[in-house]
Amino acid sequence: MFLALKEMKHEKVRYGMVIAMITLITYLIFIMTSLALGLAHENTAAIESWKAKSILLNDNANTTLRQSLLTKSQVKPYSKDKDKAQIGETTVIVTADGADKKSATFVGIKQDQFIAQDMTISKGRLFKRNYEVVVDDSLAEDGYEVGDSIKLNGSDKTFTIVGFTKGAKLNISPVVYGQLTDWQTLKGTKDFAASAIVSKDADLKIDKDGVKSYTIDAMIQKLPGYSAQNETFIFMIAFLMVISLVIISVFLYIITIQKINNYAVLRAQGVPAGRLMSATLAQSFLLTVAGLVIGIVLTVATAIAIPNSVPMTFQLDLLSLVSVGMIVMALLGSLIPIRITAKIDPTSIIGG
Repeated sequence: MFLALKEMKHEKVRYGMVIAMITLITYLIFIMTSLALGLAHENTAAIESWKAKSILLNDNANTTLRQSLLTKSQVKPYSKDKDKAQIGETTVIVTADGADKKSATFVGIKQDQFIAQDMTISKGRLFKRNYEVVVDDSLAEDGYEVGDSIKLNGSDKTFTIVGFTKGAKLNISPVVYGQLTDWQTLKGTKDFAASAIVSKDADLKIDKDGVKSYTIDAMIQKLPGYSAQNETFIFMIAFLMVISLVIISVFLYIITIQKINNYAVLRAQGVPAGRLMSATLAQSFLLTVAGLVIGIVLTVATAIAIPNSVPMTFQLDLLSLVSVGMIVMALLGSLIPIRITAKIDPTSIIGG
């Protein structure tokens, strides 16, 4: 470790460039990871807030909430269970005077069931009657306020915002919560009672034909674009990790080649090859840790400065895992320089 620090102190510019490269890669990986988490959360925030474990959908809906419709007879066996709640979901366009037009997801629920009862209202109150809605906090940034009259899908019916709730996002669009009967009106049908039934029970018993039970996770994986988006980010992050390995290997290789004569002299003076190898390994570790620390500082600064409209979520456990992965990649990247160091023959290099 002493030899590694001594070399780094002597060659500040050279090792500073390596640290700068690792910092940029680390910063990019952290930002990409946080964006991936943020987008994933924006897809599922509303579902996660329900704290449900299973969901009942039409068996022809292909595990997709938006394509599911349940009849009154299919819903009836579950209507009295306090651990189950009916929901109706449809896409809407929200318009109001003095505010931006927004695409949103209308979720119809029953006021006496657990989704409504457990909802955290950040401003205003829960809806009490038809044509009253509670909307996601993000709509406040677009000029919507408690008491505003809004229209959904250009309908003649006017809805009133009576409250805001935090983190109500579904498929990256803000959620508008209202009465289940309002969902039937917007959907243009009275023949169907709901889109789905969500349950706090992991095993949802099926009492009617034409329906099928799924875990919430299985349903989430079927959200439009959710799996493809996550897989894309995972591959991008993995490629960046591999790139970091290559860059560290190349830099350490070049630096080691340039120091072969110096190492040969040290070997001729009796310095063990193991000590030189450990110095190379220590350099790799120290350079990566330094780059990680600076990258973390830049990520924190970005998190503070970035606007709320950019979906970024920071999870300490996942970012820690990424950091450990970077260190492992750096240590792997030092294997080639270590091999070169181990094969240094002082007699052949200094003409002994």
